Amino acid sequence: MTTEFTDSNLEVFYSAEQIHTRVTELGSQIAADYAEKDLVVVGVLKGSCVFMADLIRAIDLPLAIDFMAVSSYKDGTKSTGDVEILKDVSQPIRGKDVIVVEDIVDTGLTLFRLMEILGSRGANSIAIASLLDKPEPRIKKELKIDYCGFQIPNKFVVGYGLDVAGRYRNLPFIGVVKNPEIV
Repeated sequence: MTTEFTDSNLEVFYSAEQIHTRVTELGSQIAADYAEKDLVVVGVLKGSCVFMADLIRAIDLPLAIDFMAVSSYKDGTKSTGDVEILKDVSQPIRGKDVIVVEDIVDTGLTLFRLMEILGSRGANSIAIASLLDKPEPRIKKELKIDYCGFQIPNKFVVGYGLDVAGRYRNLPFIGVVKNPEIV
């Protein structure tokens, strides 16, 4: 895996090696916590796909995966918290232990509503795994991130699944966008 990438508008915040180490630690923790449970890992598309792929390989347990796609950005710039399900899970979660995987949690509005929706479906438990936690803009302070990769300041970041205008998801590191206006 290469970490070489040059873009004068990006600064490496977490290297590919740092991310790999942390994801491996999270996978081990989840494996210990969910031994003997019927685990379903649900990725929230599109941003979680890279993190989720690495995370599930780090969880040494039999598990099932599924995906959801949701939207709460009615005007395209700010989350309303009014979640529209664009793609739902394909199998029932009743009686299962679920971990919802996100790329980043900031305001918490979308994820809080998503947890309410999934919570009404009869799962034994529902936890959150997020690669990044950006607590400064958090509106839903009661939202608990059970498995957090890194806590970050209120900066605009891309890479490892996170994008700006659909770009940079494929970077193997997390980078800070120095000037979002020129992206």
